[in-house]
Amino acid sequence: MMEPSETLVGRPVDTPRPDAPAARLRAASVRFGAYTAIDRLDLQVEAGSFCTILGPSGCGKSTLLRLVSDLIPAADGEVSIFGKTTEEARLAREFAFVFQDAALLPWRSALKNVELPLEIGRKRGAAIPAGPRSPRELLELVGLKGRENALPHELSGGMRQRVAIARALLCQPRLLLMDEPFGALDEMTRDRLNLQLLDIWRETGTTILFVTHSISEAVFLGQKVIMLRANPGRLRGIVDIDLPAPRHMKMRDTPEFNRHCSHLRDLLETC
Repeated sequence: MMEPSETLVGRPVDTPRPDAPAARLRAASVRFGAYTAIDRLDLQVEAGSFCTILGPSGCGKSTLLRLVSDLIPAADGEVSIFGKTTEEARLAREFAFVFQDAALLPWRSALKNVELPLEIGRKRGAAIPAGPRSPRELLELVGLKGRENALPHELSGGMRQRVAIARALLCQPRLLLMDEPFGALDEMTRDRLNLQLLDIWRETGTTILFVTHSISEAVFLGQKVIMLRANPGRLRGIVDIDLPAPRHMKMRDTPEFNRHCSHLRDLLETC
């Protein structure tokens, strides 16, 4: 597979600014001292797409999300989010981040954890606009209606991650960055959350960049899979996932699904 100079990822859906890609990287590099984590990466992600990121350990998957989210700077090159710098996009709350650890405050209920960004904004004197859904409606969207008053220790790991997703969606981000959010969950819970995340994506139209170590998860969720190679992190290629929608678990038993998984496994062996 050839490495394009700039690769277009995903098919656009309805978005307020269809002219601007959700994320664009041009010759972007990240260095930690003498170590190059990402080297001259060119990538363009279309608004409204669901793209999974796959690659061997050390290829820069998590680093890529942190670069896009303005958590770390680019040593070289350019990164833009919906036509803005990463700092401008962060201040405008164009994106939100969901980590592997739900990072809920243990003394606050599920509802209060979802409301937290609004409270922090008020205390800092910054008006943080919420989206069209209230915190209660977002908990219902992620399947937690009736558990609004539950404390984190009263929720399963999957439920806590759903609270984290609801919190991330509170300010209606146009880009949702997810760094192995289901990696620590059991297989059945992970499957259920995969289906629920696809439902949320279809309903909200939010662009999703999703890091995973699981080939099957990458294929099941993604319209396209961004494959990175390691040492240093570079683009190995883009794989179209031409499975029909909506997707369902039985699809994982089909020859088409297994063909995609086999192809990605072969690519990983060359990364």
